[in-house]
Amino acid sequence: MAKESMKARERKRQEMVDKYAEKRAELKAAGDYEALQKLPKNASPVRLHNRCKITGRPKGYMRQFGLSRVTFREMANFGLIPGVKKSSW
Repeated sequence: MAKESMKARERKRQEMVDKYAEKRAELKAAGDYEALQKLPKNASPVRLHNRCKITGRPKGYMRQFGLSRVTFREMANFGLIPGVKKSSW
């Protein structure tokens, strides 16, 4: 389980990316890279990192579900994810 501070930091970065997205697009289109550099570092979407919505785990992230592989497997085994079931052949 990730620390709460790490989860909070990621949420804060996401909010900042959303806040400055329009302004960044305008500055990029205008080619004003000096003004882009003056924006906060965390306004860049490159600094975001995908994390599990439940545990905050940064590795083994599955985009389609927004979960880590460990959480996904637990939830799938308990039948908590619609349309997903354990395979057998």
